[in-house]
Amino acid sequence: MNVILSIKPKYAELILSGAKRYEFRKYIFKNKCVEHAYIYATSPIKKIIGVFEIGSIIRDSPEALWKQLGHLSGMNEAEFFLYFQDAQIGFAIEIKYIEIFNDPGDPEGLIPGFIPPQSFCYLKHSLFPECAAKNHIESKSSTTGPTSHDSQPMEKSIRSDRPASR
Repeated sequence: MNVILSIKPKYAELILSGAKRYEFRKYIFKNKCVEHAYIYATSPIKKIIGVFEIGSIIRDSPEALWKQLGHLSGMNEAEFFLYFQDAQIGFAIEIKYIEIFNDPGDPEGLIPGFIPPQSFCYLKHSLFPECAAKNHIESKSSTTGPTSHDSQPMEKSIRSDRPASR
């Protein structure tokens, strides 16, 4: 199972750069089988720009999340606590391996009747068929830098000319 996460372009770019290693949410998926999150960069981009493997999901108070992970949030303290205003509990989704799409996918062309989710929506399958060659993607690990699917370091990052797959 996969999800599409709606993410503001500013934070989506920080995820792609590796500067933001956790995505914070007030609510989390009820389905515990979610493995990958497609990054839907909201307006004005309105494209699916990449996908990442979901690592651990931490549930805690916003204060505890900030203390533990604030330096990996891609946000300053004021932004973080404004987002979690009036929330007693928050969730931190670990961003593991990232695949950046050189040619971002138009969700309206990929998903009939697509309506951008307020927070997230479930996908039963991957949006793109499996690539034949691994060099069609740029994979990044949020903890170790660029890597390929088998976790061996890549000599250089490669971006695809079309949307990548899982």
